[in-house]
Amino acid sequence: MHDALSPTAEEAVQAWGERVRGNREQAERVREAPERPDFYAPIASVFAADPRRTDEPALDLLRSMVQPGETWLDIGAGGGRYALPLALLANEVIALDPSGGMLDVLRASMEEHDVRNLRIVQSRWPSEEPVHADVCLIAHVGYDIEAIGTFLGAMEASARRMCVAVLLARSPASAAEPFWPAVHGERRVPLPALPEFLALLLARGTLFEVRLGARPPLGYPSIDALVAFLRQQLFVEPGSARDWLLQDVARDQVREADGRFWISSDSTPLGVVTWKPG
Repeated sequence: MHDALSPTAEEAVQAWGERVRGNREQAERVREAPERPDFYAPIASVFAADPRRTDEPALDLLRSMVQPGETWLDIGAGGGRYALPLALLANEVIALDPSGGMLDVLRASMEEHDVRNLRIVQSRWPSEEPVHADVCLIAHVGYDIEAIGTFLGAMEASARRMCVAVLLARSPASAAEPFWPAVHGERRVPLPALPEFLALLLARGTLFEVRLGARPPLGYPSIDALVAFLRQQLFVEPGSARDWLLQDVARDQVREADGRFWISSDSTPLGVVTWKPG
């Protein structure tokens, strides 16, 4: 008999995939334009960050995990929010990401902050060419991966010492969920996140450690920047009827404080999960 509290590995992987598939199919149904080849290119610049920042507890925890002489593989490195700080401590960081727009931001940050021991691989994961490292990291990656079992299997096969995942209790895209009923007339199908990831690891028989914290609410430098994020997450095009509706709703619901614009004032629980490969 199926036990919802103790799913098998196959059941957990299947449930994860069904949630991701439902989320994607909903997006395909409501989107106003064909999917762009590089989904993140329009907003890639917002992912740039100072690699020497000291105001992020999750990053401080990752820094404490780096051992001398190690190579780290950052899967889905994006603009380098974690790859660049870790490169200041590791022997080498391999930054893997499929987005050309994101990697352009990463290259610019490497030059700006004079980081030389970072190797870029433009690829989806699993990559066609094997990539190995002492530690494999995913940071806010995996929420929308349908074939999560294959993804994690490749990650574990590539790691010599440790696997690390930094995940929120709700996916980053969930910030836009309150706007879906007003714009599309339906609730957003949520992506799996930290609770489902921990359940998945347990179902796979993986022992792990998790350190819990919280990510503070994200503010945007302008209402236009905030609306650009919402357009991307609601799949509406600038100037459309739904876009005008979205802008009206955003101006009603968004609050301004200290020169920044906020969707929510609530922090989101966050977990840093570590486990040994194999």
